[in-house]
Amino acid sequence: MDKNDGKNEPETLAQMVAQIKAHPDFSRAGMILAHNGIVRATSREGRPVTGLEIQVDHRRLAEILQKERSRPGILDIQVHIRENTKLTVGDDVMFLVVAGDIRENVIATLTDTLNQIKSEVTSKTQFFQ
Repeated sequence: MDKNDGKNEPETLAQMVAQIKAHPDFSRAGMILAHNGIVRATSREGRPVTGLEIQVDHRRLAEILQKERSRPGILDIQVHIRENTKLTVGDDVMFLVVAGDIRENVIATLTDTLNQIKSEVTSKTQFFQ
């Protein structure tokens, strides 16, 4: 199965879930958990935002995905990040989907993967009013 590295298709959550369900070991899964990050109208500091642009460190993303996919009980992780395009308020920024055996494994893996992507993989430029 082709592992999504955040650079290529699929571009919707439904496509990502379908890709995970096509995994040859999908019968081991007991949970699929998804994150859909969107552009919000204000920065963390409360400033009005008109949009943002994301840059991705693909090498670091691949390392994180390889490590997180090897965690106990994890079947697959898919990520899609919209990069190098100006996104506006309400646009999807990132989809992250984790499938695994039980919720404790899946929730922890989604949380850890998301936090690593946000702190080590992506950088953003916000545009303000």
